[in-house]
Amino acid sequence: MKSLPLLELSPHPAIASPPFGPVRSSARLDADGALLLDYLIAAPAGVLRVPSPAVPAFTDGLWQHTCCEAFVAAAGGKAYREFNLSPSGAWAIYDFSDYRQRIDTPPPAIVPQISCEASVRGLALRSRLPAALLPPADTWQVGLTVVLESVAGDKSWWALAHTADRPDFHPLASFTLTLTRHAS
Repeated sequence: MKSLPLLELSPHPAIASPPFGPVRSSARLDADGALLLDYLIAAPAGVLRVPSPAVPAFTDGLWQHTCCEAFVAAAGGKAYREFNLSPSGAWAIYDFSDYRQRIDTPPPAIVPQISCEASVRGLALRSRLPAALLPPADTWQVGLTVVLESVAGDKSWWALAHTADRPDFHPLASFTLTLTRHAS
């Protein structure tokens, strides 16, 4: 399947110039309906804090450190699902009924697949989210986002669109990428 061009993510304007970038991402649906995500993060050697490898399991609080994220809503709906994908291999999935109205749901039996490669030039993370993990729909609005943490502990928040005065990936208006399932 042909890959899509990488889209440029921008740092939130309220944050001082981060030492990272460019930050790029792409999203596409695979033939089986899985959501394929790619993130490429340019960072000078020794500046980006990359979490150590971990057991690929549900882990809360991943957004507090370097983490790639995707927010997925059925087009026209208020409910959405947040995917946190750590370079460590750990992951988290959260459901929301509306803006920041979290629904307490158990971790799913089906899990994201994450592969990550760190180099002196940055980080590349790829994830496959099986179709069963996506909200039921044929068309989705997607927000692609990244939290980056420097070794000094400074953080920057990157997204396709920032729609709030402070870093906040949850507003539906920031889910600017549309993906549609194509009939076979």
